[in-house]
Amino acid sequence: MKENKYDDPDFFRRYSEMPRSTQGLEAAGEWPALEKLLPDMKGLRVLDLGCGYGWHCRYTADHGAAEVVGVDLSEKMLERARADTHQPQVRYVRSAIEDIDFPADSFDLALSSLAFHYVVLFDQAIGKVASCLRPGGKFVFSIEHPIFTAQGTQDWYRGPDGETLHWPVDHYFREDERSSVFLGATVTKHHKTMTSIVNTVLDHGFRLDRLVEPTPPERLADHPDMVNEFRRPMMLLLAATKM
Repeated sequence: MKENKYDDPDFFRRYSEMPRSTQGLEAAGEWPALEKLLPDMKGLRVLDLGCGYGWHCRYTADHGAAEVVGVDLSEKMLERARADTHQPQVRYVRSAIEDIDFPADSFDLALSSLAFHYVVLFDQAIGKVASCLRPGGKFVFSIEHPIFTAQGTQDWYRGPDGETLHWPVDHYFREDERSSVFLGATVTKHHKTMTSIVNTVLDHGFRLDRLVEPTPPERLADHPDMVNEFRRPMMLLLAATKM
């Protein structure tokens, strides 16, 4: 089942109030690390999977991409992305990631930000990416870290006064659905081990170039929402090249 909470009006409203939604890439703690993994954009054909508001689409267009296609399942996300996008080389397509069907060699770069943990058919999705990238094309994505998704509830164990004690990790090797509460709603994510994530990419003909477990940038180190992000990995970034 392809979950799409973002078209629920209440959920979308709450999402729209998050710093990532109002401030863009600069409010994303992992962005400095992800940006370093991206190639020179000049003249590239770019595919953004799970594009949301289109922040990465506009970034790649502003840095010289010749063509940018943003894909998202949420019509509300795409409506906002279209309204905020004025670069003529950017267009948006409504589709689940695992359902994309672009011709072979359509893109030079595929990127995705925090979307693959919602994908049920991860192997199929990575295969679709491989099929539409040219040989030598780059694939850069972020996903919630397996340590972050493993236990399911995605919350700290807390002491009697609400203090954060430690992050629980359990059932790590059981790859299946995990339910957690995000913005007041129950959402379903699909836990995979580090081994599965990396080997699926390799099995579809990619060479792994870089793997990063980012921490927030120093300028956000004292932000109350970021203090605990130095205690366990929340995200995993991968950069790969299609062979």
